[in-house]
Amino acid sequence: MISFTVIVPLSYENIFILGRQPAPVKKIYYLGSVNVYFISGMGADDRAFSDITLPKGFEAIHVPWIKPDKSEPLAAYALRLAGAISTSEPFMLVGLSMGGMMAVEIAKKFPPVCTVLISSIPLSGQLPGYYRVAVKLKAGFLVSPSLLKWLAGLKKRLSPANKLVADMFRACDNEFFNWALLAIPGWDNHQVPQPLYHIHGKRDRVLPIRLTHPTRAVARAGHMLVMTHPAVINAFLADVLVSGREV
Repeated sequence: MISFTVIVPLSYENIFILGRQPAPVKKIYYLGSVNVYFISGMGADDRAFSDITLPKGFEAIHVPWIKPDKSEPLAAYALRLAGAISTSEPFMLVGLSMGGMMAVEIAKKFPPVCTVLISSIPLSGQLPGYYRVAVKLKAGFLVSPSLLKWLAGLKKRLSPANKLVADMFRACDNEFFNWALLAIPGWDNHQVPQPLYHIHGKRDRVLPIRLTHPTRAVARAGHMLVMTHPAVINAFLADVLVSGREV
């Protein structure tokens, strides 16, 4: 990726309202498109982003899940997942739910132009307390993935979004599902990579908004706001990515 420096010219309004000429602003613009890597949530795939579109000049690349090693920490898995990312060029990260946790870990090791979280959290301390209880009880082994998938299927008739969630959930590999049930509660992170932008639904019951501090809160939206409110997500991404493209 080639970059060049541009001296942004002073506007007519600035000269006469301020009464003096401020120093020109130095910005760096990237030539060509910028890769935006999307990481989906637990039990989800790139279909979760079906209604998401990016502004001109950005290319969406969906990072596929890989097979986890037994008892592998989330942070270690995230760094292996980063193998699908071309970190030698400027890039951006967008993570949904568990994918946001992955994005945070990747951003700590391979700094992107910016990181965007959707229905996620940047710090492990923002996990609900019952997640920690799940680790102590080894919930991943006490609860059958097949049972959880069957329960998810009960909501298939409620809405197209719920049907798609259930379909993705049921298609998720059981080994990955079992690993994730313990990897998420066992996640340990106290560092927020910068710059980071975060959009969250006010009715999110999976990761309650009261425990985190998003950049943008969306009223009447739950955990799957990426599917139920795609226009809001698209507008948020357009604002964040275009401003982040200028470094």
